[in-house]
Amino acid sequence: MATLKLVIVPAKVLTDGRHKIRVAVSHRQDTRYIVQNATIDNEKQFRDGQVVGRADAGMMNKKLRVKLNEYQDALDKIDPDICTCAQLKDYLTKSTKPKSRTIEDAALEHIAKQKKKKTIESYESTIRYFVESIGNIPLEMINAKMIEDFDRYLEEKRKMSSTTRAIHLRQLKAFINPQIRHGNITYKSAPFTDIVMPESRERALDITVEEFKMIRDADVKERPLRVARDLFCLSYYLAGINLIDLVSIDFKNKKVIEYVREKSANTKRGEKMISLTIQPEAQEIIDRWIGKSGKLEFGYKFEYENFRRYITRQISRLAKRLGIDKRVVYYSARKSVVQHGYELGINLETLEYSIGHSMKKNRPIFNYVRIMRGHADAAMRTILDNLKEEEKEVKKSRE
Repeated sequence: MATLKLVIVPAKVLTDGRHKIRVAVSHRQDTRYIVQNATIDNEKQFRDGQVVGRADAGMMNKKLRVKLNEYQDALDKIDPDICTCAQLKDYLTKSTKPKSRTIEDAALEHIAKQKKKKTIESYESTIRYFVESIGNIPLEMINAKMIEDFDRYLEEKRKMSSTTRAIHLRQLKAFINPQIRHGNITYKSAPFTDIVMPESRERALDITVEEFKMIRDADVKERPLRVARDLFCLSYYLAGINLIDLVSIDFKNKKVIEYVREKSANTKRGEKMISLTIQPEAQEIIDRWIGKSGKLEFGYKFEYENFRRYITRQISRLAKRLGIDKRVVYYSARKSVVQHGYELGINLETLEYSIGHSMKKNRPIFNYVRIMRGHADAAMRTILDNLKEEEKEVKKSRE
């Protein structure tokens, strides 16, 4: 248990015989001292933690008590057991300085730049969990041990899967890294340098080529199922485009789409623009649903999040009706197009470019090759040609 008290240290007497009053920080059988801006003439002027025998003793004691309370308040916000005594001293010193930037400050600054409600809520939960487990501590105090303790808290107390824990750790990293880049904080060793992220569980959401054909060729009369079928197929035909990006694109008089993924607009470094030719299979669906504005219109007035949930339910309902015995959601189109391309021998760099995924830096041979639209178009054509029926064409065209 960490304790704080006001002391003088006889061995540290000044050359003129005076003494600096210090706050002794005791923890784990170790003691460190924080020097205060208060000096007494000799040892007799300090007794039982208070200044005595001076005309200004009352004023000095008041200031020292205020400072001691500040340290105690800061100490109460964290779990001292995660720190050494030296780290506690450093934390208390920095946390009571004016304008000390905390992890919550950094989080709120990052959250303010986000637009998606779901993303904001996810970031807010990350900082809430961190403050609950570690405390709203100054950025300077954050170290690898605290990151590991935070991860353990998520696993043991919050019962989170490795996938969810990895999301929260990446988001915590997203709070800290911009502060480092902007020079607001420096570390001898950045907190995440030696952190091994929890391995995300592979989400088995992809479907086979035959199952995709079943969805593509589903002759359904209900409008909700037709909308779900067409949006799912359109995502596949446009290299796994996310729904929020798809409904934002103006398709009027377009043969090529160029967009920046909403998900990576504020996080991904380097090339963000995705450029793809609209394949005939995609154009057929676009022509069916395009509105006067050039954007897709389905006759619904839902807010985006409600529309996303609605489409997810309808896709799952369609898959169940077709007898596909697995979980199928909108994201399954993105997972499947990558899986099918990989099975056809398309290299990962081209697939990553096509779907707007961050290209890995540990593949040096491709550092000198820029994957352009032509490569992505050829890849998509290979994937879509693989879907063509060899013995018969689709029986009905959909109006």
